[in-house]
Amino acid sequence: MERSQALAMTINPGTPASVDSIDRSEQCAICKLHSDVEHLRGLEIWRSRHWLLRHHPHPSPLLGWCLLDARRHLAGAIDFLGDEADEWGTVVQQASQLVKKVSGCDRVYLIAFGEGARHLHLHLIPRFQEDQRSSAWSVADLYRDVEAGRQPVVQTEKVQEFLLAARLQAQNGFTIGFNKS
Repeated sequence: MERSQALAMTINPGTPASVDSIDRSEQCAICKLHSDVEHLRGLEIWRSRHWLLRHHPHPSPLLGWCLLDARRHLAGAIDFLGDEADEWGTVVQQASQLVKKVSGCDRVYLIAFGEGARHLHLHLIPRFQEDQRSSAWSVADLYRDVEAGRQPVVQTEKVQEFLLAARLQAQNGFTIGFNKS
């Protein structure tokens, strides 16, 4: 497969990202992102019937900073349906393993507040021991500094390389709902 093809593909080969019949809220920024097929195509790593794994959009504070979104509009785990609850732990584990393997980080932080957008999106943040900007609460300062232009963003080319590697890894490693859009 050519690099350009791998970068352009969604993680479900032959199944393009599409606006589907998933419950969405017109007011929700994450629902709007999920409906913007072209923009999402540039961020998406993997999807299943319930979940979507994507890289953080530009400006990205750290290479490998990913988000695991519920595809259905819901505020958090309290709103899970039975099969969503059954899958959640395994998907979080597999997404964390993917971020660690592809980024080469030492740990993966998991953060979900649900205030900026009241749609479940779990931040998977790579923690590199040698980079103090990614330690504990320092990562929040880094996030704000990148947004304010005080710290450089991750180069687009680096994000594209991460996406290529992550998509290939997801094809070989995700077991929940693979190819079920």
